[in-house]
Amino acid sequence: MLNSTGELEFSNEEDPEIISQLTSLPLSDGKSSAGVPEKTGYPDSVYVMAANIFQGIRIEKSAQKVLIKYGNEPLRSLSESEDQSFQRLSYELAFSALKYQDILETILIDSRIFPSTTIPDHLSSLIIVMLYDFQDRKFQTRVLSDNEEPISEVQEVENLLNSFKIKLAAALARCRIKHDALSIYHILPETVRKQELRASTLPLYAWINTCKISPEEVYNNLKRRGYNKVKSVLHIDDKVFAVDQHCYDVLIFPSHLKNDLINIDLFKDYKLIFQDKSRSLAVHSVKALLNMDDDILMVNTGSWYTVAHMSILTNNNTSKVFVCGVQSQAKDPDLKTLFTKIGCKNIEILHETFINIESKDHRLQKVKVILLLPRCSGLGVSNPVEFILNEHEDTEFLKDHSQGGISVDKLHVLAQQQYEQLTHAMKFTKAQAVVYCTCSVFPEENEAVVKKALEFQDLGNKGQPYRLSPPVLPLCSLKEIRLSTDKFFRMEPSEITNGCFLSILTRERDPSETVSVNDVLARAAAKGLLDGIELGKSSKREKKKKKSKTSLTKGATTDNGIQMKIAEFLNRETKASANLSETVTKPPLPQKNTAQVGASSQTRKPNKLAPHPAVPTFVKNTCPSRPRERQTHFLRPRPEDRMVALKPIEIVLPPVFMPFSSPQGIRSRMPTQHLYCRWVAPKALVPTCLPTHSLSRKEEKPKDDTPSSLLRPPRQWL
Repeated sequence: MLNSTGELEFSNEEDPEIISQLTSLPLSDGKSSAGVPEKTGYPDSVYVMAANIFQGIRIEKSAQKVLIKYGNEPLRSLSESEDQSFQRLSYELAFSALKYQDILETILIDSRIFPSTTIPDHLSSLIIVMLYDFQDRKFQTRVLSDNEEPISEVQEVENLLNSFKIKLAAALARCRIKHDALSIYHILPETVRKQELRASTLPLYAWINTCKISPEEVYNNLKRRGYNKVKSVLHIDDKVFAVDQHCYDVLIFPSHLKNDLINIDLFKDYKLIFQDKSRSLAVHSVKALLNMDDDILMVNTGSWYTVAHMSILTNNNTSKVFVCGVQSQAKDPDLKTLFTKIGCKNIEILHETFINIESKDHRLQKVKVILLLPRCSGLGVSNPVEFILNEHEDTEFLKDHSQGGISVDKLHVLAQQQYEQLTHAMKFTKAQAVVYCTCSVFPEENEAVVKKALEFQDLGNKGQPYRLSPPVLPLCSLKEIRLSTDKFFRMEPSEITNGCFLSILTRERDPSETVSVNDVLARAAAKGLLDGIELGKSSKREKKKKKSKTSLTKGATTDNGIQMKIAEFLNRETKASANLSETVTKPPLPQKNTAQVGASSQTRKPNKLAPHPAVPTFVKNTCPSRPRERQTHFLRPRPEDRMVALKPIEIVLPPVFMPFSSPQGIRSRMPTQHLYCRWVAPKALVPTCLPTHSLSRKEEKPKDDTPSSLLRPPRQWL
C-alpha cells in the first residue's frame, strides 16, 4: 500500500477557501467549459496502457535533474484490447502527460507526495498519467463503471491522489501564478499550442476501397445517412463530406464526425479507410508513373493501410507490391487476414530490411518504381496520435512533438538514414523512378537529402542517371504552384492538412530494353485510354521481326513461314488483278457511296513506274452525274498487306485547254473541251484520256459512269 504520511502537516499551510477558488479556474486547455460535457475519467485498463506507453516515451533527465525515479518494468494489464478507440484513448492520455511531464513532476514534489510517500518506482508512470487526468477533471471524483473489473494498482494510486487533493490543487495554482498563466495549457511552448490548435480543426481523410465499392455508391450511401456533398468542409458543423482535389478516391470529413463515422458499415467493412492525406499523395504519385505490368517496392510504410491503398490502385494491373522490413514472420497471418478483408491480392512481404536487400535481387527484377517513406521527425503533423495509430509504429514520434522541436544531433542522424536509404534505392538497376515522401518541415530531411543523393549518385552503374522530375499531382492553387517551382511538391501544415514533402526522381529507360507496340497499346488500354477501340492482331511486320529473331534456332519453321507468306501474297495479288479487270470492263452501274466504292477499289501503289499485271497503270476518268460537282477520292495505301478503306478527300484541278490549229474565229465558235486528268504510268494507256503530271494526285478509283462522258461543259474557275 502507498504511505501518505505528512498529509496533515501540509494541509494547514493554505487557506481552504482560497484553494477552492483557485481550483475553479480553467486548468488544462484554457477553453471555456460551457457546452462541454464533464469528463468522468477512463477505465482502469486505459490508465495501465497509457502508463506503459508513457514509460517508453518519457523524457529522461540527467542524474542531477532527476526529481522522480521511474521503473523499467511495465504494468501488468488484465487484457490487451485491439479496439482502436481504446488505443486512441491510451495514446492521447500518454501524450498529454508527456507534454506536461515537467509541470506534473513539479506539482508532485511541491505537494510533497514525493518524497513523503513510499511509492514503488514502477508506479511512477501510472501516477503521472492519472494526475494529468485528475487535474483535467478539476479534481472531481471519477465515475466507475459497474461492468469493469478493477485493477489494484489503479485503485491504490487513485486513493493516494484523492487524499492529496487540496495539496495538488494548491501546487497547481502556484505553478500557474509563477508562469503568469491562466492554465497549464498556456505554459506549453507556442509551437505545441499552435499544433494543438490545428489538430482541433484538422479534417478526416478516408480513401475509397474501389475493389469493394464504387465512388458513386459511397456518395449515395452517405447521402442516405444524412451526409451532404460539399466543396469544402471547413468551419461546417453539419454532416457533410467533400472529394479531395488531388486524389479522386479520397473523401474529406469534418473532425467532429469521427465517432459517428467509425460506427457505420462503410468503415467497418473496409469500404472506407482512414488515411493521412500525405500517404494518399504518395501512392497516387506512384500510380501515375506505372505501366500495367510494373512492380512496386515500398519502404518504411509504417501503416499497412498505405500498402493496401497501393494494392487497390493497381488491382486492375498485373503489378505486384513488395513490402520490405517486416522482420517478424509471426505477423504474416494477421497481415494476410487484414489484406484479405480489404480485398488485396497482389502484396508480397519481404522480411529483410531495405538496406540488406541486394539491388539485383531476382525477386525484384520487374520493380520499376520504389516508394520511400523514411522515418522522419514528422513535425509537419498536427495530430501525432492519429498519425501514429494510422501511419507510424514508432512511439518516439511523440517525444519530438511533445517538445515542439527536435535536437540538431537527432535531426542529423535522421537525415543520414534518409540519405542512405535514398542512395540505396537509386542502385536498383531495373527501377525507373523513386518517389520520396516525408511529413517533415525541415529542409535537412527533404530538399537537402534529395539534392545530395542526386549529386553523389553512382554514374558507373549500368542504368541511366536519375534526375529531378516535376510533380505528377495536380496543382490546385497558386500557393501550391509557388511551392512547386523547384520541382518539389510541398504542403505546409495548416488547418486543413498536415505538412507533406514529395519528390520524384526518374531516369530514362535502358536503351537495351525495347517495348513492343502491343505492350504500349495494352498499357494504354489498362489505363482506360482506348475506350471503345478494340486491339487488333499484331501487324505482319512485327510478326516478321519476331520470326527473324528466332531464325537461328528455328530455320525450318522460318522457311515454311516465308513460303506461306509468298503463296499468300501471290494469291492476294491474283485476286486484286481479277477484281481490277472486272472493274474496267464492267458496264456502268449507278454511283455508290464512298464506303462501298473505297472498299472494293483499293490497290497497292507501285514502287516503280514499270507496269505490273496486278496494278493498273491508268484508270479511266469519268464524269459524275452532276456536271457542276466533281469529287475525287484518294486512298492512301497502308504499309500492311491488307487493304483498309481510308477517308476520301476532294481535290479539283483547273481545266486543261486543248490546243487547236484553226483560226481564232473558228476556235471561238467551237465548244471548249475540258479534260480532267490524273497521273498514270506510261504504258497501258486508256484511250481518250490525256495524262497530266499532277504531283498532288497519286491514285484514284474509277467512277461508275459511261466511258463516253469525258468532255465536260465549261466551268468558271475561281
